[in-house]
Amino acid sequence: MRTTTLGRTEVRVTELAYGAAGIGNLFRPVSDEAATAAVDAAWDAGIRTFDTAPHYGLGLSERRLGAALRDRPRDAYTVSTKVGRLLVENETAEGDDLGNGFAVPATHRRVWDFSADGVLRSLEASLRRLGLDRIDVVLLHDPDDHVEQALREAYPALERLRDEGVVGAIGVGMNQCAAPTRFLRETDIDVVLLAGRYTLLEQEGLEELLPEATARGRSVLIGGAFNSGLLIDPKPEATYDYAPVPRPVLDRALRLRAVTERHGVPLRAAALAFPSAHPAVAAVLTGARSAEEVRDTVDLHSRPIPAALWDELRAEGLLSPNTPVPQPKEPS
Repeated sequence: MRTTTLGRTEVRVTELAYGAAGIGNLFRPVSDEAATAAVDAAWDAGIRTFDTAPHYGLGLSERRLGAALRDRPRDAYTVSTKVGRLLVENETAEGDDLGNGFAVPATHRRVWDFSADGVLRSLEASLRRLGLDRIDVVLLHDPDDHVEQALREAYPALERLRDEGVVGAIGVGMNQCAAPTRFLRETDIDVVLLAGRYTLLEQEGLEELLPEATARGRSVLIGGAFNSGLLIDPKPEATYDYAPVPRPVLDRALRLRAVTERHGVPLRAAALAFPSAHPAVAAVLTGARSAEEVRDTVDLHSRPIPAALWDELRAEGLLSPNTPVPQPKEPS
């Protein structure tokens, strides 16, 4: 699988990255065995980049990912995690965490903290949960309501850790474009993880963020390529940004599917292929909660997509003329 480096660092990522929110029991439970099998399937497919966060399942994702990788050669893979939410133990662990999207007991609560001390405490806890000796990429996680503190306190702490060689690359992960673009302009981050804002459905990232990253020699990781599942199976009960899909958005997704199906291509295959055509995009990150889902994703990634499909999307006004599109692949 093709690899590239993040920004000006030596941290390498594979063109497909494994997102470990699913094995943190996102929306529904996953067994330990299924979680391990999913990571094993990703490894067998050549994926060597794995993304997690304390937020995912109140640490369950980190624990499971670390356990699944523990016997792999440490220099053979890249792990990213995130800071900004500290996990504080609940005195009485009652109820579950489904209000935050994860089917796990509410053993902890999340506390926003983008202070320098919060960064260090978060990383120390993540290392313990992962059971690893280092973390390769550290991202400021969703600092939407804490941008000023993140710029003033959390970012300098990450910069020091990178300068000291403790971490290899630093950045920010968000599902909006304005704040990450500001980080690109005002800091020396290496990478942005952009979720849901540069997809086949919508290309907001093309306006400022992606050109800014390209101009500065920084990298972008794309998350949410399926827009919360809408581009897997567009229907009225589908979700968009983890909420019920608005009718105009659904109609656009249905138009996309009609075009891709006319060319014999599943909508989700086109959605997976689309983001990687932009020169700033280093990897597309997809989540999977089972080995079967991993293998399906890898199969989609290998499917040839005719140039005529992209031409028709442009002709239908579903892609602008200047949007980069993938070059046709030869069948494997």
